[in-house]
Amino acid sequence: MRLSDLYSFGAILSTLLLAPSPSFAFYVPGLAPTSYKENDLVPLYVNHLTPADSQQDRKLRSVFSFDYYHPPFHFCQPQGGPKDIRESLGSILFGDRIQTSPFILHMKNNQSCKSVCREQTFTPREAVFVNKKIYQGYNLNWLIDGLPAAQLLKDPDSDQPFYSPGFALGYVSENQPVLNNHYDIVIDYHQAGPNNYRVVGVLVDPYSTRDSKFLDVDHGQCPDEFQNNPVVLSEEKDTTVTYTYSVFWIESDTSFATRWDKYLHVYDPKIHWFSLVNSAVIVTFLIGMVSTILIRTLRKDIARYNRLDQLALDDFGGTSAVEDGVQEDSGWKLVHGDVFRPPKNPLFLSIMIGNGAQLFMMAGLTIAFALLGLLSPSARGSLASTMVILYTVFSFVGGYVSSRIYKFFHGEAWKRSFAITPVALPGLVFAVFFLLNLFVWARGSSGAVPFTTMLIIVLIWFIISVPLSLAGSWIGFKQPVVNAPCRTNQIPRQIPPSGGYLRPLPSMALAGVLPFGAIFVELYFIMNSLWFSKVYYMFGFLFICYGLMIMTCAAVTVLMIYFLLCAENYHWQWRSFCTAGASAAYVFASALLYWIKDLSFGSWTSGVLYLGYSALISILFFVLTGTIGFFASWLFILKIYKSIKVD
Repeated sequence: MRLSDLYSFGAILSTLLLAPSPSFAFYVPGLAPTSYKENDLVPLYVNHLTPADSQQDRKLRSVFSFDYYHPPFHFCQPQGGPKDIRESLGSILFGDRIQTSPFILHMKNNQSCKSVCREQTFTPREAVFVNKKIYQGYNLNWLIDGLPAAQLLKDPDSDQPFYSPGFALGYVSENQPVLNNHYDIVIDYHQAGPNNYRVVGVLVDPYSTRDSKFLDVDHGQCPDEFQNNPVVLSEEKDTTVTYTYSVFWIESDTSFATRWDKYLHVYDPKIHWFSLVNSAVIVTFLIGMVSTILIRTLRKDIARYNRLDQLALDDFGGTSAVEDGVQEDSGWKLVHGDVFRPPKNPLFLSIMIGNGAQLFMMAGLTIAFALLGLLSPSARGSLASTMVILYTVFSFVGGYVSSRIYKFFHGEAWKRSFAITPVALPGLVFAVFFLLNLFVWARGSSGAVPFTTMLIIVLIWFIISVPLSLAGSWIGFKQPVVNAPCRTNQIPRQIPPSGGYLRPLPSMALAGVLPFGAIFVELYFIMNSLWFSKVYYMFGFLFICYGLMIMTCAAVTVLMIYFLLCAENYHWQWRSFCTAGASAAYVFASALLYWIKDLSFGSWTSGVLYLGYSALISILFFVLTGTIGFFASWLFILKIYKSIKVD
């Protein structure tokens, strides 16, 4: 077991068991700045190589990352071999593999054309592998004082320069791959006090040169025309390569507190604002329709139903008013004796709702913490670690909600409910994740999660998550059942056939597109962040989109369920869950369109990995939105049937 894995597991257990409240149990805001004196050693750490958009068509051609010291790359190693740097659980899950490097950097000490190592020999087979990665646009990822080494790019719309984390392994010139073997490292520093300096920016300008082999190892001097003879790895015979680097220190006015600003660039912010305005219009329209139904139509229905009941009581045995009342009694009141009838498979539905409530709490609180700035990008993996911890803590909510809903459905297999709730969705996620991880491991990618890390996740699951879920289920089961305002008839009422948009598939297709419309723009940027290894930080937009999605799910589901009840169909439980959850189908469809537009995989394993993770995200989104739709419909139905007088 890796030492970093043990550290991660111990840290998580201690914070969960000893922290006074969950809000302080996962992250201490802000990182203490590291100050260096002149000539102090500034460590440079290397991370995995990640695929980026290729130079030919700007499409992503692979999803597999590779360890920096993967043998075919022949990157220079430090004396005694590279050592692993301690990482958080979230950092490991997202594929980070941070290690020491042979690069020697001293604060404010410029160096020119210094050799790292000499005469690295690439065999033809290794050359084929590296050239393929150059074609696929792989990036190197370095870290200096927690900042990623970046390349300087310009926004094509605003022409504004910004730092893009990562820099190219090589480039394609005249349809020929060229390996970068020299790196100009430009480091911005800020003087915080007398002989007190801090790193505030890192740029790397890589290029290729065969002349590096003529450098003096101890006194590097850049020869004239240093870049005129690029390195091309031969796929027919051995090729020797020497790696070199230069270091330039530049004083900057950027403070340590704002050093990440130049990395966090928003491409075309108008798109985000357009998405928010579009979503707000949709939500306003839906809430207006629902308000019209609740305030006008339902008020008239309730007044009419109660008036007819009063006429029937005042008639003292007369038949005309009662018969008129029966004749005029129609719509959603007719199914009052069946609307609270338990659905088919109540155990499965209650388990899904419980897990959806757990996801809802985890997602909402994670976005809120990120919005407040508690999840700094400088703390690598903090977002994923927070999600794992919050999902574990909210297992109590999942068990409680599942038990309460199952009790409302008059379920009897309560022991089965207790046992399946903490296992169903996490088990599915873990099984899919484990299967996809086998594909990553088979390709020799560093993105494969180590077995010890997966074992830690299982231990967290069984030691913390399952007991919390069982405790929540027990407390929920002991609570009094939610009383239905109407008695359920012994004989189910016949349901007239539904037509048009009230049939299951058309209603789900119509309703599902609206919640998706509230998030589709942010979903695109999130997918860019996931697959192109970019930093996602626009949590303000995401927080608003999350709120709009909740309101859209609730409003459109209530609207559909009202129309369903007016058509005398009382099977609202599964329909409400699936109506809101249908937006997951659009999420998966958008993933397929994203594949067509921005991805061009060269191997079937990349496609399997992409489809697998896209399907898994869609399933989680289905459970989340379905839960929102169910609770909105449940509260709506309880409210309207409490407002009428029934025998």
